[in-house]
Amino acid sequence: MEKRTFERFRELIYSQCGIALTEGKEALVSARVGRRMRALNVPNYESYLDLISKGGAGDEMVHLLDAISTNVTSFYREPAHFSLLQEHVTRWIEAGQKRIRIWCAAASTGEEPYTLAVTLREAIQNRDVDAKILATDISTKVLAQAQAGRYEARKANGLPVNIRERYFKRVVDRGETFYEASPSLRSLLTFSRLNLATPPFPMQGPFDAVFCRNVMIYFDNTVRSKLLREIYRLVRPGGLLLVGHSESLTGLVSEFKTIQPAAYAKP
Repeated sequence: MEKRTFERFRELIYSQCGIALTEGKEALVSARVGRRMRALNVPNYESYLDLISKGGAGDEMVHLLDAISTNVTSFYREPAHFSLLQEHVTRWIEAGQKRIRIWCAAASTGEEPYTLAVTLREAIQNRDVDAKILATDISTKVLAQAQAGRYEARKANGLPVNIRERYFKRVVDRGETFYEASPSLRSLLTFSRLNLATPPFPMQGPFDAVFCRNVMIYFDNTVRSKLLREIYRLVRPGGLLLVGHSESLTGLVSEFKTIQPAAYAKP
């Protein structure tokens, strides 16, 4: 891929979803765009770019962003955050709170939102609490997988055995073992496509906690700052923001207060 062509893709992707592709990503873009070009029988990069810019491929921009997005996730990834959330939810409920709202901003294939659902179920137990989780992602492809709630055994092995047995159903399909999320988890979750680079968002909030983990690393500080301001608007006072352990709010203008590594609270 020529540098000029790569720059056109960089500008297009940044303008659409805020992902800042760094130098040296030509091979990645070439491979992932190439799959879309073959699917559409488009002969070269310039023709593909023209097709998108002229709107001739319908939802092709969505397919391009699906292809470019990186989706690395697992159950109980960075587990300290789920322990922190369970502690806070338990405390809120014991203080009389009857409504819990969580936003998982980068849901990927669903492991994180289902872990959040387990965390809420474990905190709520049999108490009468109205709890919901909004799970969003820019990729329609991974959202479809998340909504299906079915995971290969190798992925479900990241779940503690007692949790897997309590909240997931083992199924065998064509000789392969899968684990499907139970209705008690699914009932907590709503999945929706959302572009984090284009606030303000349609949600009204307020949220008790927002998990926005391992996604801001793909944004520059301009996009990060806009996103943080919007999250701050949507979180209630005393609510939580959790980011990835490789991320930090250092250097960004934010009123969130640090409570532990990669965990913040709104005063």
